[in-house]
Amino acid sequence: MTLSLKRRQLLVGSAALAASALLAGCGFRLRGPQPLAFATLHIGISEYAELGAILRRQVATSGTTTVVEDAAQAEARLQILSNQREREILSLTGSGKVREYQLTQRIRFRLIDRNGQEMIPPTNLLARREYTFNDEAVLGKSEEESLLFRDMQSDLVSQIMRRLAAYRRPS
Repeated sequence: MTLSLKRRQLLVGSAALAASALLAGCGFRLRGPQPLAFATLHIGISEYAELGAILRRQVATSGTTTVVEDAAQAEARLQILSNQREREILSLTGSGKVREYQLTQRIRFRLIDRNGQEMIPPTNLLARREYTFNDEAVLGKSEEESLLFRDMQSDLVSQIMRRLAAYRRPS
């Protein structure tokens, strides 16, 4: 009985070791802050705007880049060309009341160097979410909409950060 238990523990241990070796060998890495290719960055949106604050926080966690407020001192400038939020009716009930909404957030940005040369050309990012609406729970559905917009914005900021991290200087 104890021999069988030891064999089972040995098999489980070697299976775990093999799985971790496979994950390490394939280049798997937990998502985390990624280094950016420039030391200083100017973000062209107010630090008091929700999007500006989130972007500044994400850049600060990269560990390699400092956000500067003076665009002339920055190695790169992130320009937010547009940030739009929309809500449209997706479906109606038989009595003509709204059943579902579709929320959309679009961000258009570009990255330029201190000489005005494009490092990342104007890029459009889009996030969509749908939710059901209920006239009897207007306050709750309003809060749900706010949470969905916050989630979309977080997703779009993550996409921007991945694009910034993927940029490599031309040789």
